[in-house]
Amino acid sequence: MILIAGKGGDGCVSFRREYRVPKGGPDGGRGGDGGSVYLVSDSNLNSLSYFRYHPINRARKGAPGQGSNKQGKRGRDLYLKVPVGTMVRDAASGKVLHDFLKPGEIFLAARGGRGGRGNASFATSTHQVPREFEKGKPGEEKELILELKLIADVGLVGFPNTGKSTLISRISAARPEIADYPFTTLTPKLGVVDVDQERSFVVADIPGLIEGAHQGHGLGIQFLRHVERTRILVHLVDVSPLSGRDPVKDYRIIQAELEAFNPELAQRKQVIVANKIDLLAEDRKRLQAVRRLAAREKKPFLAISALTGEGLRELVGLLAALLAETKSEPCPEKITEEEVKRPRR
Repeated sequence: MILIAGKGGDGCVSFRREYRVPKGGPDGGRGGDGGSVYLVSDSNLNSLSYFRYHPINRARKGAPGQGSNKQGKRGRDLYLKVPVGTMVRDAASGKVLHDFLKPGEIFLAARGGRGGRGNASFATSTHQVPREFEKGKPGEEKELILELKLIADVGLVGFPNTGKSTLISRISAARPEIADYPFTTLTPKLGVVDVDQERSFVVADIPGLIEGAHQGHGLGIQFLRHVERTRILVHLVDVSPLSGRDPVKDYRIIQAELEAFNPELAQRKQVIVANKIDLLAEDRKRLQAVRRLAAREKKPFLAISALTGEGLRELVGLLAALLAETKSEPCPEKITEEEVKRPRR
């Protein structure tokens, strides 16, 4: 994305012409400042699709100065809305310039050019008829990279078809697509879980990961980055015999992908959840294997059925308690930022 701030207006060369004033002095005004480009976070947006079709955005330039010491009109500022969770990087250096963590934040992305001085500004006692003036300064031109990372308290991770979409639909008002084939969820889904009348938290259904996701396999890196903003990870494994997969092996594969993408993710608080226990018959070896895995990993474990609702109340209570413990910890991936005040017009 390229942002171009407005050019400042040129200064004016003018001399006072007034009835009964035969020797009027210089009265050329300065040009108006060019408009700046601002990015504003908006909670009603959930994608950066606008910038796909508008890769270049320009603010208005300032008007030139006029006689009678009149300053040119200031160029109109351009405000571009981005979703909460957007990270702004410089395209050349990769440096993070701003991180939108709350609605209504304003970031000055490209500053408008300064208006040039008119000849009235050059008048002195020894230089009473100046004809000099300044041209307006060009506005800043920035090439930026916008990266959206959803902000959620809890992230659901696991292989495709482990029941993440069903789970988020049962514990929140989110309604993702649910079907019996891989990769039914193609975009991350957010849902608000109400614990009681005073407490709630946001859960994100991260699209199914597979082996090699950190290298772009499957849905790949485009969704792994959303996991970085979550405080707690719920690792969902399918223990039903119908899947034909080894739940312990699946857990280790996803853990390896998280660590390969960002080593800090593997150390984040996790809850191991065995899903689809309603499909288990008398043979519960797969469930016991996951339970022993959680004990070795020293991580909380729950067995649930997202379809029937068994164990969901306990899961919500456990997540609420863990979030209360992490409430004082800094938000993952948060950067130090300076408050940007809305400019005076």
